[in-house]
Amino acid sequence: LQGQDLIDALDGVQLLGIRSKTSVTREVIEACPELVAIGAYCIGTNQIDLEAANDHGVAVFNAPYANTRSVVELAICEAIALTRHLPEKNTVLHEKIWEKSAAGAHEVRGKTLGIWGYGRIGQIVAGYGRAFGMNVRIWGSESSRAQALSDGFQAAVTQQDFFEQCDVVSLHLRLTPQTKGLITLETLSCMKPTSLLVNTSRAELIEPDALLAGLNRGRPGMAAIDVFESEPILQGHALLRLENCICTPHIGYVEQDSYELYFGSAFDNVLSFMRGTPTNIVNPGALQVRR
Repeated sequence: LQGQDLIDALDGVQLLGIRSKTSVTREVIEACPELVAIGAYCIGTNQIDLEAANDHGVAVFNAPYANTRSVVELAICEAIALTRHLPEKNTVLHEKIWEKSAAGAHEVRGKTLGIWGYGRIGQIVAGYGRAFGMNVRIWGSESSRAQALSDGFQAAVTQQDFFEQCDVVSLHLRLTPQTKGLITLETLSCMKPTSLLVNTSRAELIEPDALLAGLNRGRPGMAAIDVFESEPILQGHALLRLENCICTPHIGYVEQDSYELYFGSAFDNVLSFMRGTPTNIVNPGALQVRR
């Protein structure tokens, strides 16, 4: 539900639980005077107008730890699958061709894994990369790079060096006004023709059409994409037509253990809020103007 349909459905509602595709705008918040809290059954809250929520004392809480491991596993899985050309090998074998060429296929051991965003998920990806014998390099805020150095990982000197030197770049940034469109075609053009990009975070981190143009130009050489600007995507989507890109339908969090954690966390948040001891509050300022 969106817009007026959502407003109509929220008549008399005090606590609202949503997933990532429900847009709670200022219009919705102002039209629902009894609403006191919104629980996002996900990590991101960019689908909620937090400024409006603060203005009207509507607390917003999320489930920040529920999908951590599942997203990490998907990112690593896709990086290895591309590096070993598994999608291509699968397709060829289904065409009844027994083809064992090693052309283009490599181990990930010894390759440089670049992680942009050294938060909770980025830190675990770094640990997995180290376990696979990869050289892990971090890019992000100054504090992120300092933490990475403290944890024994390398930190890139500049953004350009990061993209030029990494064989695999995995994005683990939150979508904010500052990070939207942060990665441009110029950025991608710094990558090696043999490199690959993995995005399990948010499609909007990349400037519109920049990835498509980059893949067509061969920089990066390959990509694994789990997130799209508009979902579900249509079968005619340009990325689906590229042989050097594998696409999955936003399944980073889609597995049974994550779902259990999501909804368990959501109910815990609601109960804590009702007891007056709110947990995982994204906008604590709203508590000062509670209705």
